[in-house]
Amino acid sequence: MYPKPLLATPKTALLDPDKNRALNWVLKKTFYSQFCAGENGAEVAKTTKAVKGVGYHGIILEYALEVLLDGIEHGPVPGADSPETKREIEEWRRGMLYTVEMAGPGEFAALKWSGLGRYALHLLKQNKPPTPLMDSAIREVCDAAAAKNLALLPGAEEEITNAGIDTWTLALERQYNRHETGQTIMYNTYQAYLKSTPEKIARHLADAHEHGYTIGIKLVRGAYLASEPKSQVWSSKAETDRVYNSLAESLLRRQYGEVLRPAPGSTNESFPQVALVLATHNAESVRRAQEIRNQQVAAAEPRITLAYAQLMGMADEVGCELVQAGKLAMAEQGAHGAYGPLWRKVDIPKAYKCLCWGTAGECLQFLLRRAAENKDAATRTATTRKAMAGELKRRIKVALRLTS
Repeated sequence: MYPKPLLATPKTALLDPDKNRALNWVLKKTFYSQFCAGENGAEVAKTTKAVKGVGYHGIILEYALEVLLDGIEHGPVPGADSPETKREIEEWRRGMLYTVEMAGPGEFAALKWSGLGRYALHLLKQNKPPTPLMDSAIREVCDAAAAKNLALLPGAEEEITNAGIDTWTLALERQYNRHETGQTIMYNTYQAYLKSTPEKIARHLADAHEHGYTIGIKLVRGAYLASEPKSQVWSSKAETDRVYNSLAESLLRRQYGEVLRPAPGSTNESFPQVALVLATHNAESVRRAQEIRNQQVAAAEPRITLAYAQLMGMADEVGCELVQAGKLAMAEQGAHGAYGPLWRKVDIPKAYKCLCWGTAGECLQFLLRRAAENKDAATRTATTRKAMAGELKRRIKVALRLTS
C-alpha cells in the first residue's frame, strides 16, 4: 500500500477540511475549485452549465462519499444493525437521491458502493450480499434513476472488494437493464490494468446473454495501481494500453478478439447488447474508437451505445477534440442533410465530463488518490501544452482570414 497523505485520513479536527475553516478555504480556492463541481445543488448547477456551454453532451455527476479499507482495517467496524451503520446508509441514500435529482435525463450518476459505510465495505470484502436496509436504499436509488432515464456508474475500488462489487452490480443489471425496458440503468467498471479483466468481462458478457440484459461497461485503465499487488497488474503502461484498446475494439464491434476471448460456450453470435463508457484521458484510445465508429457509420453497420468521459479539470484537450468533432459533424448534416452529397458519414461522439461533488473533506480522498496514482500526469501535461498551442495557432489563422 502507498502511504496515505495525512489529509486523506485526518485524525484531528486541525487536519479535517470540513472542520478547519482555514484549511477548507485554502482547498476550496485551489484544488477543489479546479476539480470539483460544488457542495450543493446551486454550485453543481453553475458548474454543469459551464461544462455544457463548452459543448459537452452531458455530465457524469459523482457523489464523493466513500470508505477506504483503512477505515475498517485500523478501527472497529460497527454491526449490521448498529446506529452507526444505519446513519451511514441513510447518508449515502440521501446523497445519491440528491445526485440523481441534480443530474439530467440521459446523463449519469456515479457512486461508490463503499459509500454505504464501513459495514458495507466489510461485506464487499467478504463478497457477501448487502443487508436488507442497504438493499432497500440501493433499489430506491435505482428506481429513481430509472424513472428519470439516468444511468448509474458504480466505480471500481480496491481489488480485494471487486468480487463483492461485481456480485452486487450484476444482480442489479439483471433487473434494471432488461431488453424489454429499452434502458441501461446499471453499469459496472472494469480496470484494464488488471490481468484478470479480459476473462472477467467475458464471463459477464456470457451472463448478460444468458439472462437477457444489456451489459453496461465503463472501461478504465485503473485508479488503484499503487495499492494493487504487482502480480495482478500488467508489467508496463504499454501493455495496459494494448489491452485497453483491444478490449474497447471488441466491445465496439461486439466481436471477440485476441485479448477478449469468449467464455466457454460463447461465440460472436451470442455476443450480448452492450452499452459502453470509455473513461480515458488517452487521446490515442479515443481516436481509435472514433475511427471504428466512423467505419461502422460508413458501412451502415449497427453501433452500440457509447459515451466518452474525462474527469473535470483533466484532459480537456481530449474532451474538446470530441466536442469539436461532434459540432463539425452536426453542422455538416444541418447544411447538407443526412444524405446530402457533401455529407461525410461520421459518428457524432457524445463526450461527458465527470464532476465530483461533495464537501471538501468528502472530495479530498478522490483528489489525493488521483494525485498519487496518475503517474503519467507530466506526460499528459506536455501533450496538453502541445494541443493547446496547436489550437491557438488554428484560431489565429482563422482570425487573420476573417480580418484580411
